[in-house]
Amino acid sequence: MNRESLRRLLAPKTIALVGGHWTDAVANACQQIGYTGTLWRIHPTRPSDATTTYYRSIEELPGAPDASFLAAPASELPDLAGALRRRGAGGFVGFASGFDETATEEGRQLTANLVEQSGDLAFTGPNCYGLVNFFDRVALWPDQVVGGARSDRGVAILCQSGTISLTLMFNQRDLPIGYVISVGNQTRLALEDLIEALCDDPRVTAFGLYIEGIKDAGRFAEAVNTARAAGKPIALVKSGRTAAAAQAAATHTGAMTGADAVFDAYCRDAGIARCDTLATLVETLKVLHSGGPLAGRKVLVMGASGGDMAMTSDVARHTALEFPPLPIEIRAAVQEAVGARVTISNPFDFHTYIWFNQPKMQALFSNVFKAHYDAVAFMLDCPPADRSDTAAFDGPIRLFVAEAQKAGARAAMLASLPETLYEGIRSHCTENGVIPLQGQREGLEALNAAAHIGERWRSAPPVVLQRPKAPPTTIRTLREDEGKAALAAHGLPVPIARTVGIADAAAAASAIGFPVVIKAASADLAHKSDVGGVALNIRSAEEAAATATRLAALSDRVLVEQMVVDGVAEILVGITVDPQFGQVLVLGAGGVYTEYLHDSTTVLPPFTSDAIRAAIARLQVLRLLQGFRGKPAGDLDALVAAVLAVARYASANIDQLVELDVNPIIVRPQGRGVVAVDALIRLTESSA
Repeated sequence: MNRESLRRLLAPKTIALVGGHWTDAVANACQQIGYTGTLWRIHPTRPSDATTTYYRSIEELPGAPDASFLAAPASELPDLAGALRRRGAGGFVGFASGFDETATEEGRQLTANLVEQSGDLAFTGPNCYGLVNFFDRVALWPDQVVGGARSDRGVAILCQSGTISLTLMFNQRDLPIGYVISVGNQTRLALEDLIEALCDDPRVTAFGLYIEGIKDAGRFAEAVNTARAAGKPIALVKSGRTAAAAQAAATHTGAMTGADAVFDAYCRDAGIARCDTLATLVETLKVLHSGGPLAGRKVLVMGASGGDMAMTSDVARHTALEFPPLPIEIRAAVQEAVGARVTISNPFDFHTYIWFNQPKMQALFSNVFKAHYDAVAFMLDCPPADRSDTAAFDGPIRLFVAEAQKAGARAAMLASLPETLYEGIRSHCTENGVIPLQGQREGLEALNAAAHIGERWRSAPPVVLQRPKAPPTTIRTLREDEGKAALAAHGLPVPIARTVGIADAAAAASAIGFPVVIKAASADLAHKSDVGGVALNIRSAEEAAATATRLAALSDRVLVEQMVVDGVAEILVGITVDPQFGQVLVLGAGGVYTEYLHDSTTVLPPFTSDAIRAAIARLQVLRLLQGFRGKPAGDLDALVAAVLAVARYASANIDQLVELDVNPIIVRPQGRGVVAVDALIRLTESSA
């Protein structure tokens, strides 16, 4: 893709509009936004008049357009793209639909022709709405143009839906927008290309995405890391949480890592704010625009209503925000400002005793900012400015904004309802670096999201995907003893064991020492316990012989191994290969609790000790590992080392590994280590 072509597309000095009715709307949008460049119109039959000259073709234009909007039928788009390429034009918007999104042979052929004819020209779509550049006053957009940044800084909105693009542009939430780009089919310009290109624009403060599908996960991850390096955070909405296709898998690990679970884990580990709604997306982008990610999760919310503060505590319970009390050295000054009748807390109801006492209110605001919270929010809902007197609300808000400016603090006005921060006060806040958060839940979710991004950026390295070179073809499953041996070679502790014939089981058990476990040894039995292929707590040679004889119906050989009797907890450790994101690590409650508890978490590479500890801390089974109801604590350090050993094996076999399931790793009391007592590994046949 030609970066110069993209530069010309985004900020053109000349624009060609090809087509009829839809290009009339684009011309109106250019006028509406204040485009000052040259506009050329192309139509095969429209007559020219005193105000508009119509050219019959791209070849007739007086020059090569920097950008073009092609609103012609899909069948004509490839030839038009070829004409632009031959003319030396910049990029274009492919508005028409009917390409590979139709999943038809005709659509795929049209797409192939478009790619061939366009050469290396940058273009959005096809099947897209276009783009708006508010910074440079450009609108290749067949609809109304509303809003945009009031200054030379704003966020970039990139969407796979034209309607969602419009919805976000129509927001009445004072989100400063610099770009709105609809990407459509992403045939040439994908989300990742635009993220990387706009990272070079110093006016862009953050990225807001609406995603339905990622074209190239590897390139997308690279672009996300580029944005992180540039200090430009990303918030997004991705559809498909409930409709994500379940992955067909032979292991517990694969069953727990559907496509959406992996994407969710990627967002968490990459430091991306994944939002459930467009409202939360907009509020999050406002926080990110105004100062970037938060430095931490410590927040003070205050207001003059006990009800508001009670609801704050309730609404915030599903976030990871922290509400620590005011430091002792600040409390006295705050108490003096608000009076003895007020209880100092967080969330903080400071009542209305001093509402009309400007010096006292100023002292209150000044002192809370000295507490160095990561964010301070003043919660207040205002009456409509066009139907009421807002003076009693304006005064405290302006005091709060002024004190926030003096302190250089991250501060927000927070309203319960989105409509109860009227436009004038929103503008005043935005222009002075205070975030106008509209909607209590969305506002608190936005602060939480910004804190999450800051936490990941500070404490974790960027995600670097581990993807095999090619998808698997023929797959084979290793026998349990083969799998354990392969993992042990990378440092995973396994029990003392022997694989023997049926007749030798008793002798093998006696040599290992009782009690033992005896299992049918067949690669065809992925889940041996489901078919009675596992016998526990064998305590004598006679019992071992009888057990082996029974298991002969399942396999002509058995695995005899030492039984671990002092386990504190059982943990599942697995690796699965996501079709887009490659290898992902899964940790969860293991053994018989795997399906019952659904207690698992997914981790993207790099698989570091810190990342594994953080993942274990997200599990419910952590309570067992910490020592539950008088039981000893588990050997957490040994568990982390074991998980790292599994990750080393996966990395060493990246092009062969299909799935890996170590279930369970038995965690013994602290200082006694861990033991992996079952392992299932599936590899491509080429690795045999």
